[in-house]
Amino acid sequence: MNSYSCIIIEDEPLALERTKSFVDKIPFLNLCGTFENALDGLAYLKANKVDLLFLDINMDELSGIELLESSKIESQVIITTAYQEYAIKGYELNVTDYLLKPFTFDRFLKAVNKAQENCIQPLPTIQHDFIFVKTENRLVKIDLGDILFIEGMRDYRRIHTVNKRIMTLQNFSELEQIIPSNLVCRVHKSYMVGIDKIESIERMRITISNQIIPISETYKELFFKMINSRI
Repeated sequence: MNSYSCIIIEDEPLALERTKSFVDKIPFLNLCGTFENALDGLAYLKANKVDLLFLDINMDELSGIELLESSKIESQVIITTAYQEYAIKGYELNVTDYLLKPFTFDRFLKAVNKAQENCIQPLPTIQHDFIFVKTENRLVKIDLGDILFIEGMRDYRRIHTVNKRIMTLQNFSELEQIIPSNLVCRVHKSYMVGIDKIESIERMRITISNQIIPISETYKELFFKMINSRI
């Protein structure tokens, strides 16, 4: 049987120990680490490939939902939380399963088996030079090479291209799944930028088409690593 790597991000000590004890009971799970806050967990995920992530929602500094919205997480994600009201949001972010505390080992195992099946039969990924986004009642084709930047505006995302602007309800997490990060990169919770459209970078600010776009602490390491690779 294949072994599957996993980590736990959980800030409640008792809940962390309970989830860890459940993981220890499953022979094919290999626990690589536990983290008491999302920022440490995110740093680990950026440096290491993990098959499965057990993620709490309510945490200080960065919540589980904010982590999923702000980062491209390739791992299977099982949310563990005491709050049922986040279930719909979790599934909008394509999580594998949603465990409501206190959950039983049987329910935990069911979620893990679901994640295992997804790992065995991953969805095929095909890279195109264009995407379709939902706007009003239409699907609009956008050439990836035309994207200047994408701006978050409350419930909407505004996609600025070289010749038009498109409003869409698709969130950043959904856009990151369909746009290659080497072409359009997340630099802030409210912005993605077209790498080849950057005119200048000064301190923690990007200039594209007379627009000043901030770079946040969460994304600066990956962004500057990508930029430095092209120098």
